[in-house]
Amino acid sequence: MPPIRSQNAQKLEQQEGRILLAIQAIQNKDIPSIRQAAAHFQVPNSTLAMRLSGRTPRANSRVNNHKLTETEEESLLNWILDLDLRGLAPRPETVREIADLLLKERGDNLPKTVG
Repeated sequence: MPPIRSQNAQKLEQQEGRILLAIQAIQNKDIPSIRQAAAHFQVPNSTLAMRLSGRTPRANSRVNNHKLTETEEESLLNWILDLDLRGLAPRPETVREIADLLLKERGDNLPKTVG
């Protein structure tokens, strides 16, 4: 079953597609300027200019307040799912302790607790 998305999320996804088409049109020299491409594909001029200069889309970037890496989050999720398959439910304190252990093992300058 596909995920239910809000109308705003759907609009952003459609806009992302139009931005990619605009970038492709500019790179293929089908449209000579950023302003014309933005008008043609109905996307913000500034967004298109920033994307052409190399900025990654917000949806693809992780915000700075994540303490765990994606790999660490995936490991934690797999551990929780493994417990679930065994008929066990991890307590929130236990999940927090495992997350803290992952942070401690990394050994960088981040705080050693998740919460």
